[in-house]
Order: sequence, then C-alpha cells, then structure tokens
Amino acid sequence: MQGVSVPMSNPRPSTLGQLRESGWESLPVKEEVRRNAIEHIVAGDALFPGVLGYEETVLPQLENALLAGHDVIFLGERGQAKTRMIRSITELLDEWMPVVAGSEINDDPYNPVSAHARQLVDEQGDDTPIEWVHRDDRFGEKLATPDTSIADLIGEVDPIKVAEGRYLSDELTLHYGLVPRTNRGIFAINELPDLAERIQVGLLNVLEERDVQIRGYKIRLPLDIMLFASANPEDYTNRGRIITPLKDRFGAQIRTHYPLEVGTEVAIAAQEMRVLDAPGVRVTVPGYMADIVATFSHLARQSPHINQRSGVSVRLTIANLETLVANATRRALLHGESEVAPRVTDLEALASSTMGKVEIEALEEGRDEQIVEHLLRSAVLSVFKERCPMENVRPIVDAFEGQLVVSAGEDVPSSEYVELLSSIAALRPPVRELTGDDESPAAVASAAEFVLEGLHLSKRLNKESVGARAQYRGRG
Repeated sequence: MQGVSVPMSNPRPSTLGQLRESGWESLPVKEEVRRNAIEHIVAGDALFPGVLGYEETVLPQLENALLAGHDVIFLGERGQAKTRMIRSITELLDEWMPVVAGSEINDDPYNPVSAHARQLVDEQGDDTPIEWVHRDDRFGEKLATPDTSIADLIGEVDPIKVAEGRYLSDELTLHYGLVPRTNRGIFAINELPDLAERIQVGLLNVLEERDVQIRGYKIRLPLDIMLFASANPEDYTNRGRIITPLKDRFGAQIRTHYPLEVGTEVAIAAQEMRVLDAPGVRVTVPGYMADIVATFSHLARQSPHINQRSGVSVRLTIANLETLVANATRRALLHGESEVAPRVTDLEALASSTMGKVEIEALEEGRDEQIVEHLLRSAVLSVFKERCPMENVRPIVDAFEGQLVVSAGEDVPSSEYVELLSSIAALRPPVRELTGDDESPAAVASAAEFVLEGLHLSKRLNKESVGARAQYRGRG
C-alpha cells in the first residue's frame, strides 16, 4: 500500500472517507520505493536476493539510484539480469495501493488525474468507492520496436466511445496506453534505442512535460511514474539512436556485466537451470564439469571468432548445463544405470545448445563446430590445470609408458571405469580427490575420463577417436 499502511487485520477502507480516517497518506512512487529500500537496508535484507555477481559493482549503484529517486537505464549485452532487476523492484512497492474505483490509470483518491476519477470524486465526495491494487499490477513493460506507436505507449481515441455520442475532444474518448496505465507504478522499456524518434518525443512529453497530443487533442496527464530502461551500450551511444532530452531524463546510467568469476556463473546456472527429474535416477553434476561449462562461456566472451556485440549470455551456460545433464541421463538410461554423472564425453552434445545462442564469425563455411569444439577443449584443459596439479597425475603418465590402452566414450558403461582403477593404481588418488565422498560408479567414471582427457590435452597422452569411442595411450 502506498503511504501509511493500513493493518491487514482490519478490512481495507472501501470509500474515500474511510481512507482518510485510516490515516493513509499519499506518497510519490519514488519516495515510496526509497522508504521501503531504506527499511530493507536498515534490516540488513538484500534488495535483490536472486541477483548474483553484482554485489560489489552494479547493486551499490542501483541502490544509490533508488535512494536518490532517479530514473535508471541499464546498459549491457543480453543475459545480464537487466530485466530481472527491473521486475524485482516491484518488491520495494507497498503490497497494496488504493485507487479510485473503476480507474484505468490507478488514480490517487486524494489527487485524481483522469476525467472519470475527477468526476466521481466531485459527485460522491467521501462516499467515492475505493479499490485496492496489488504491487504486482503496478508494473508495465514494453519491448521497444521500430513499429511501436504512440497508441501503444500513451493512448488512442477509441472510435466506439466516439460512436456512443461523445465529442472527439472529450477526454473520456481516450483509450489509455501502457504508460498511463502504469501511473503510480514502475514502467520499463527494453531496448530503448529501437524506439522511433517521434515516439521518444511523445514519451518525453508525457513523462517530463506532463502532456501529450493525440489526434490533435492535447490533454494533461500529470503521471507519477518511475522509469527504467535497458539498452545495448553500442546502440545507446550511437548518435541518432536516442534523442538527447530523453537521454537526459535518466538520473542514473548503470553498466551491467557478465559474471566476473567462473564460480559466480556456476552459481547462477545452478539457480536458474531446470532440474531433470527422472524416476529411479539420481543425477549429480561434479563441480569440475560445471566449471567446464562456465569456463566455456567465459572463453567464448574472449574469442575473436564470437560476435561480442551480441554478447554471450549467461543463458548459454544454463542451457549447456541442462544439455550436459540430459545427455548424461540418456546415456545412463541406455546402460541401465541409476546413478548419473556427466562426463567429458557428454560435452559433444553442447554443440546443439550453443549454436543458437552465439553468433560465430567463421571465415570459412562449416567451421562453426570446429570453433565450438576448440573452445570446449580449451575449457577442459583450463579446469584440469586448476583441479589436477601435474605432480599428482605424473604417475599416471608413467603407467602408460608400456602398451597400455584405455577405451573411453559414450558406449562405455561406468562399471568399466571402476575396473580401470583396479588395473591402474596411479589413477586412484586423483580420481578419489575429484569424487570426494561420492564413490558411485558414475562419479568414478566421470573423474577418470576427466583426468585422461586432461592429460591428453596437456600433451601427456595420445588419443585416437573413432565414432563414439576414444582410446588413450602413451606418447612413446
């Protein structure tokens, strides 16, 4: 509720007179957000509990903007939680807010704006009926596209109301757009630079000048709105894509970013991914496999072969982790195994979930998959070097100096990897260190394959691949 809260144990006021008696006070939406943000900060509560990786960078700037009562624009590539942060700000609104009954634009009972509400209050005074709007309904959002019109954002003359006998100049003939309908709330525009300049002017007029012209009829709309927007940095800084007065409207310009640490990206993916729940199957994702998926995304963001302007979204990591688990589960089901742990072999399945989420700039046609494969190998090697110091795995290389050949691949059941540990004693310590307390065949198979592939990529072992099966052997 806006202003002074009315105890929920009592019935909410249903008339303007009862609202006055309750002691409720009207506050501008920015002051309402500020007051509730202060309460959260004083209580030590996180303002954006579902947003990870921004604790030291983005969130302090956003909290400053909320306390200052600024409109905000987020600049960043796709998949950087811009929309999530904007939508979650509704949690800083009061849970319920009173409006004049029948109002299309959330008219403040104390300061009605629309002709309908003004007339109702003039006629009925303290008997004016009151309705209550939940904070979730005080949020409006529009994806800016070149064909977005004034009618979409501000409103349009309703021909049906004109046909009913009203004059065209009558404000009651107006069908309100998204912005007025979000009055006393939060409005967000995604990809702001894609909005045509004339629409930007109309939006600026209603937000700054408090008036707008619709089909030659000028009406006053003193709206109370907190404005948020998002944009790609290149589009926003490109001259001619956004009018200067609208750009000046935003008190805070906040640059978002992708997760700076692999661990943060893993935590976000684990929070957002859909859990694969199959009857009779237990899925465990080893930490090093999750790190490989996240490292792959980090390497893609640095690759000259990936279009960085379109970005490499965290959604890539989430989708790849889901695909990794799905392929491992399918493989386990085919072998009749109830324990599932993704292996290096399963990484080949990530091509399908990667291709649609990145723009690969290959000089030669058909090199897309090679680029993805190279990035995956680089990710495996990077995690292997971090997880398996060479002094711990050198005895394994020594074990391959003879004629030892080890088969691996999707068609190799987990039980064969358990037997492998019995025949190669040097493999046991690094595998045990990777699996920890999990001694299931699936966990052992995943760790063993990871160590063998890491040694191959470190140029300590040779690898020959034929179809779904690979063979590791010494380099001698």
